[in-house]
Amino acid sequence: MCGIAGYLHFDKEAKASQALLKAMTDCIAYRGPDGEGFYVRDQVALGHRRLSIIDLSTGSQPMYSEDRKNVLVFNGEIYNYLELREELLQLGHTFTTHSDTEVILKAYETWGYDCQNKFNGMWAFALWDEQKQELFLSRDRIGEKP
Repeated sequence: MCGIAGYLHFDKEAKASQALLKAMTDCIAYRGPDGEGFYVRDQVALGHRRLSIIDLSTGSQPMYSEDRKNVLVFNGEIYNYLELREELLQLGHTFTTHSDTEVILKAYETWGYDCQNKFNGMWAFALWDEQKQELFLSRDRIGEKP
């Protein structure tokens, strides 16, 4: 099932708290008993509780882009991730995992916000773009993973 949590201070001088984020993810521990991960930097905090289903050895989150400028927490399943992965490979991307999470990161790098229009599935994700200082939040069209 997995679960994500996080927050963003609009005041760039405010600092995110790992203790607060940990308390938030502890509240959803039942959704992901197999692991947890945190990203806390400046005014941003993203957390993940993991239920291991796909890519059991390398699918941990938060997941970072190769240049570490983008960080993602994700819950759900992108049903067409294998097709998208193949398309991204053809465009020159390389992958270090077999997870749909990494496909989301590479799709964002390639298509920006329009990446979500390519996804078929059920999802909710938060992607922090360090370079743009923007938080991109997306969920599937039906809201199955709000």
